[in-house]
Amino acid sequence: MEVFADLLLAGLTALKDYIALHVLTCLIPAFLLAGGIVTFVRRETIISYLGAAARKLSSFGIATGGSFFISACSCTVIPVASGIYYGGAGVGAAFILLWAAPAANILALVYTGQILGAEMVAARLISALLMSFAVGLVMAYAFYKEEKTRVSTVQVSRGPLMSKKGVILLLLLVAWLVAPNYIVSQGPYWQKVAVWAIGLLVVAAYVWKFIDRERIKAWLRETWWFVRIIFPFLLAGVFVVGIIGALLPQEWIQTWLGGAGLRQSFLATLLGSVTYFATMTEAPFVDTLMNLGMGKGPALALLLTGPGISLPSWLAIAKVFGIKKALVYVPTIMVIGTMVGWIAGFILD
Repeated sequence: MEVFADLLLAGLTALKDYIALHVLTCLIPAFLLAGGIVTFVRRETIISYLGAAARKLSSFGIATGGSFFISACSCTVIPVASGIYYGGAGVGAAFILLWAAPAANILALVYTGQILGAEMVAARLISALLMSFAVGLVMAYAFYKEEKTRVSTVQVSRGPLMSKKGVILLLLLVAWLVAPNYIVSQGPYWQKVAVWAIGLLVVAAYVWKFIDRERIKAWLRETWWFVRIIFPFLLAGVFVVGIIGALLPQEWIQTWLGGAGLRQSFLATLLGSVTYFATMTEAPFVDTLMNLGMGKGPALALLLTGPGISLPSWLAIAKVFGIKKALVYVPTIMVIGTMVGWIAGFILD
């Protein structure tokens, strides 16, 4: 019972620290940003261009860029990617979306910067861009003959990606999100709250003056959807992370995941590829492991593969896209993730 009580206390302590330091200055702006992206970005424009250019390399760039605006975990992104694929988008573009949306969406990237710092978020962003094109090329080449028999049914939409007012609002939300932890990176928490409050006033004034009431209501509905879906998983994930941090011997982490070796990177990739991470929960998990001695290279490998694939998503991908595509896609992510983590380890450590 004493051991159980200690583990429970560790989980609750992690939860308390997380709520105290991140909910106000990070999660509230982050959820409003996610809701704003859904409300103000025309997803039809992104999706339609994937279909029109499905057999061209340029569609990979569109798929990668569009993925940054879709905040989803490895399982919930499958219906989005499959809808695009069966609508006529190329297999390379569809699987870029399937991987990049959970692994490198803007919400996860900004949150990574809040938890792990600018160096890790920059490494995650650059690696995600490179991995996206690698995944697209592998899938497109592996299923080249099959692609020649498919016909795109998606029509190109020539409308703008979003209105000017929407662009300004999203930029203000991003600034509000990053300002407290970057302007006051080393200061006391009340200073971060002060910066956050100033940002809130600026955003509220702009919304009141330039955004119509129906759009505001739609934005808040989408924001609440993200809160309902993600926030409980975040709290549960942080609680579990606290318990794991108390259970795992520091020596074990340092031995198997410390440093910058190929073995450490592969083990981190393997851990990430079978474990389910709700979006954004990977950052506090990796932070805990790094505090126990995990190297930056293996940490990056886990950040890239953990949100992008999981054991449940393996089965779902095989069901939706076919076993052959799953057997190509999953090992591709694991191999590329291992190599990226291995190379990055020598650069970052």
